Amino acid sequence: MSPHIIDVTQENAQQVLVEESRERLVVVDFWAEWSEPCKVLSPLLETLVDEYAGAFLLAKLNADALQPIVQQLGVRSIPTVMIMRDGQPVDSFSGALPEAEIRSLLEKHLPAPWQALIDQANQLMAEGNAEAALPLLRQAYKASAESAAIGIGLAQVLLQLNHCDDAEAILSTIMMADQDAQYEQAMAQLELKREAAQSPELKLLESEHAAKPEDMSIAMQLALQYSQTGKNREALELLLTILRRDLGFDEGAAKKLMMDLLASLGKGDSVVTEYQRKLFTLLY
Repeated sequence: MSPHIIDVTQENAQQVLVEESRERLVVVDFWAEWSEPCKVLSPLLETLVDEYAGAFLLAKLNADALQPIVQQLGVRSIPTVMIMRDGQPVDSFSGALPEAEIRSLLEKHLPAPWQALIDQANQLMAEGNAEAALPLLRQAYKASAESAAIGIGLAQVLLQLNHCDDAEAILSTIMMADQDAQYEQAMAQLELKREAAQSPELKLLESEHAAKPEDMSIAMQLALQYSQTGKNREALELLLTILRRDLGFDEGAAKKLMMDLLASLGKGDSVVTEYQRKLFTLLY
């Protein structure tokens, strides 16, 4: 028997129907020897559970042998298929439905096929391994028929790895209805990288800034470089210094750069909160 199929007994019913359903979806097949539809439905469910490779557990329950459980769950006809999550029925059907309808019902309750790829990628990102996460996200993006949400996440990883052209190509396909805060953050990151790519090297700029601290053009270029090397506080402090001297410096470019940098860092960053407050005080 498949490792993803289990026969329900009086002894294991609590573990299978309640405890196991807290870990993954449990599909309960209520069957009986005398039911002709069961002879069609049960093999189909067994094929599907193997195809889904453990995404759900198929629990086969002999209705004649386990009448108390049948009655407790309110099953009135055989065959019945009941979907359990967290110890509770979340969906069901009676009779031998066509395979396409069964698949559609399962897909309502199972994670998308590409969700495992995204989970793996997120774990790698948490470990600081964006390079390994990238191909998984590309695969998920393709498998999801280029979902906007996955595309935006992919673009952010591409930007982190300085693949600006690829990120821009993906972001350009995002429809207006899907342009959420995460999209705006990615666009701000892209603009920052485009601007920084045209700046002199960081060390040269630091030397020039040390020699000419009053030169706001050098300070602004250095701020761009700092923003791309993770020195966000240094970048924001330089930009704030420029704005204190000239709020409209370079036709408002300094103010725009500071706002783009704050947007790229996203909400919840303590540096963002601090410098948003400082900028607000300066502006108003």
